[in-house]
Amino acid sequence: DNSTLTHLSLVGNNVGPVGAGALARILSDNFTLTHLSLYHSNIGPDGAIALAGMLSDNSTLTHLSLVGNNVGPVGAGALARILSDNFTLTHLSLYHSNIGPDGAIALAGMLSDNSTLTH
Repeated sequence: DNSTLTHLSLVGNNVGPVGAGALARILSDNFTLTHLSLYHSNIGPDGAIALAGMLSDNSTLTHLSLVGNNVGPVGAGALARILSDNFTLTHLSLYHSNIGPDGAIALAGMLSDNSTLTH
């Protein structure tokens, strides 16, 4: 039960979907981490789905960067569904994540419900 860590960067580490799932399980009950950076960590759609599930429970994470993770439309859709009801996250980075038109449409639809996401 870490009560001091506020920023975690695992940039460029091959975390993969299994590692993202493990992080998601731990972060569901974490009340101090505000920034999570997983740039180029190979989490894929399954990792994005796991992290989306975490966002339904976590009330402190404000910044999530999944740049270059090939989350695809499925991962983007999972994030969009959760972010419609998440009012904590203010920054989401998904560039170079291959979300495609379907992922973009899902995220655009989420923006009509989410009033806290600013970046």
